[in-house]
Amino acid sequence: MRLPRRPRLLIPVTIALVAIVVLLLIFDGIYTDFLWFDSVNFSSVFSTMLLTQILLFIVGAALMVGIVGGNMVLAHRMRPMFGPGMFGTPQGADRYRLSVDPHRRLVFLVGMGVLALFTGSSIAGQWKTWLLFVNGTPFGHKDPQFHVDVSFFMFTFPFLRMVLTFLFTAVILSIILAAIVHYLYGGFRVQSPGGVSASRAARSHLSVLLGVFVLLKALAYWLDRYELVFSNRGFVYGASYTDINAVLPAKGILAGIALICALIFFAGVVRPGGMWPGVAFGLLVLSAILIGTVYPVLVEQFQVKPTQQSKEEPYIKRNIDETREAYGVKNVKVVPYQAKGTPEAGQATTDETVSGVRLLDPVLVAKTFQQKQRIRGFYDFADPLDVDRYKEADGSVRDHVVAVRELTGPPAEQDNWINRHLVYTHGYGFVAAPGNEVDSEGLPDFDAKDMPASGSLVTDTGLKEPRVYFGERGTDYVVVGGSPNKPQELDFPESGGTGQSNNTYTGSGGVPLGSFFNRLLYAVKYGEKNLLLSGDINSQSRILYDRDPAQRVAKVAPFLNLDSDPYPAVVDGRIVWIIDAYTTANEFPYSESKSFSDMIRDTATDPRAIAPQPRDQINYIRNSVKATVDAYDGTVKLYEWDSQDPVLKSWEKAFPGVIQPQTAMSPQLKEHLRYPEDLFKVQRDVLSRYHITDAPAFYSGQDFWNVPDDPSSGEKNIKQPPYFLSVKMPGAQSSFSLTTTFVPRQGPNLAAFMAVDANPGPGYGQLQILRMPANTTISGPGQVQNTFTNRFSGELNILGLGKAQILYGNLLTLPFAGGLVYVEPVYVQTAEGAGQEPYPILRRVLVMFGDKVGSADTLKDALDQVFGTGAQAPANPESPPQQNPTNLSTLTSVIAQAQKAYEDAQKALSANPPDWTAYGTAQDQLRQALDDLNKIQSQQGTATPSATPTATPTSTPPASPPASPSASPSG
Repeated sequence: MRLPRRPRLLIPVTIALVAIVVLLLIFDGIYTDFLWFDSVNFSSVFSTMLLTQILLFIVGAALMVGIVGGNMVLAHRMRPMFGPGMFGTPQGADRYRLSVDPHRRLVFLVGMGVLALFTGSSIAGQWKTWLLFVNGTPFGHKDPQFHVDVSFFMFTFPFLRMVLTFLFTAVILSIILAAIVHYLYGGFRVQSPGGVSASRAARSHLSVLLGVFVLLKALAYWLDRYELVFSNRGFVYGASYTDINAVLPAKGILAGIALICALIFFAGVVRPGGMWPGVAFGLLVLSAILIGTVYPVLVEQFQVKPTQQSKEEPYIKRNIDETREAYGVKNVKVVPYQAKGTPEAGQATTDETVSGVRLLDPVLVAKTFQQKQRIRGFYDFADPLDVDRYKEADGSVRDHVVAVRELTGPPAEQDNWINRHLVYTHGYGFVAAPGNEVDSEGLPDFDAKDMPASGSLVTDTGLKEPRVYFGERGTDYVVVGGSPNKPQELDFPESGGTGQSNNTYTGSGGVPLGSFFNRLLYAVKYGEKNLLLSGDINSQSRILYDRDPAQRVAKVAPFLNLDSDPYPAVVDGRIVWIIDAYTTANEFPYSESKSFSDMIRDTATDPRAIAPQPRDQINYIRNSVKATVDAYDGTVKLYEWDSQDPVLKSWEKAFPGVIQPQTAMSPQLKEHLRYPEDLFKVQRDVLSRYHITDAPAFYSGQDFWNVPDDPSSGEKNIKQPPYFLSVKMPGAQSSFSLTTTFVPRQGPNLAAFMAVDANPGPGYGQLQILRMPANTTISGPGQVQNTFTNRFSGELNILGLGKAQILYGNLLTLPFAGGLVYVEPVYVQTAEGAGQEPYPILRRVLVMFGDKVGSADTLKDALDQVFGTGAQAPANPESPPQQNPTNLSTLTSVIAQAQKAYEDAQKALSANPPDWTAYGTAQDQLRQALDDLNKIQSQQGTATPSATPTATPTSTPPASPPASPSASPSG
């Protein structure tokens, strides 16, 4: 039955329309990508990637279709001349042949088209492998086994593997499909009982294909020899004793056997019969099992394991040396450090490094920044905040906690397309506070604040453009520009009223929407008709999208891994985002392979919450590039930082002119560069084991370290983050550094302190480890936290009267006076109520040096307690302090005064509107009561009992240490 004419035409017309729509969508995606790359002046990256992928797609698809399709055509031409039915071909094959044969051209073309599409896409996805292969740069460093340049393993070996995999796939598909064609057209048939009869042509064809497959197997065995440098069979990563003495010769023998077997298969072309191919196949399988599998297992079990240390020692040494080379830690300085336990009076008052230590915790004060500087509910700050440094008027440099006021979007009740994309377009302002200073209320003492931007730091840095169109919260597109005579973009709320100051974007960022064609493209891209119909969009309008700084850098440099913490800085009068970028690999011989995300995970960083990286499993890393993104116009700049990195040099050959030389950086930008956190986390993870360079000691593992759990978070199995601090290492000047501590694998004591000079200059990047003596016990971070909590539980419970919560800040560790001083800020977060959101206020500073501890309202007073006459010994929980009745009575009175002051403060907050004068008076009274408490403690020289007042049952906390502290890592 034939279909009517219209239905018959409907099918091809529908198919044609679907194809046109798909092609238009593909064109739309590609062309808008080109417009975006062109808008940031990285069109060469787009064109290089696109042309490379197109070339690889065509070559891969053509080769696969040529090999597989050619063998299918050859099998069809080799079919028996008199047809399959004459030789008793099974009826099933006849039926399939009869149903397929009339449409064989169509079936063949469709099949080859699908094969070309999948193959081309797969090969095009390997564009990075191809570019590194053709642009590979020598390392000048040879592997210890084969003595070839490391570039062979990094750039050439992955490409050879890719080619071999492609050829294996092509030959296997050719064997399968050629066999099917031979079967359908009578080239061979299955006979009863259990026999196979094949024509000479079919047998010869399949013998050649099987011979090619086995020949490729011989090449694979030979290439496998080099892959042993990535083996994980032994005690450490890399070729082990068994690999070198059993697997390596076995691979060579198997390659020779496979070559012989391939020749036997080729001989099947001129010598009929199936015996020799069968023998060859059996020999190949048997030798693979006995030589390739059983023999190495026997060597490992009976030669290596009984004397593993001596057998593996040279290979462990290789692993140690190559791992330290690949992770950039081979020049780390390990210095014995005696760590005195007794402070000398007055030392702290003359050392600005300790007296000026950062107290603001970038995690905890994020809420305080929000409450004091958010201004409106549709603004917010990143959490955690960031740490940078800025020059003071006297030329000194001080650590700052910094943030950018970003826009979260319009209020829910005003959330419509115009507000979301045309009005609420940008954030506004840079906010900063010195890290070592708070005001009289325990709040950050902002020196960059408010809208319009004001403060001494704003004046000193000459900030001219405070608007933030590109930031970490810029997830949606916005349309800016428009008419300068009728500005509609919300700039900032006007003070003292309900009005607002509007602005019209005048920057060069984004893609122009002046043409109807561009508007049509983006209307299709976002499925939004308003981009075509809105009268607010005119010839001056521009569309900004992909506004997240990390997203922009990842897009223009897809060959780089990015640090998880972009940070803002005021550079040359503008706000810029600074992002550290890494070249990584997992092909460095003998270097330990580890998960990047596992190494950087701690209480400050959750890799699941950041953008996926190009690769996670790595064994090589360099901080090769520093990237910046302008917060106003989105300009992306990539600067070469490690000019000696061969991986970066290879990418620079592939993308010439994309990465600018280091000399192109402005001096002010260099002042704000710092050693990257993620690189430091990776290196400290590696150095927790690879600080040991002696192979036998490494094998025993008795001196391996751990990064301690974050003691201030109250959570287990979450590492303490590193902290940016100004640190004075022994024999050196004070420098802005990134620091961390280590504890032994077994035990909470301090094992080592590590710091790296994070300030660009002669000492930048120098890792130094202060190793604690093994024959003494020095308190680790967890023990110090426990001492603080037990020692000051009563005092801190007073701060936490009622529903207020005690929050421990980052526990900082600094080398000082031949020992180590611990400093920890303590915050009080008020209870919710009276229309107020809770936020932390700095109320105490805890200090410990050796066996001396101190607690005061200010760091200076706490240091005076430890290094002056007020030093106190830690409490002994097994020997509770003894007090006379007079002291206990005085203590009870002071506690009652503190409780009354707290209640007065709560009443002042509960008033409508809040009575801030009364609140300040109550805070002064509370501070006086706490000072009296400190005096009592100093007179007694013992710990304050954790008993708490009972005057008012509704506000009396239990007689126990404060609730579990919240997480408080540093940014």
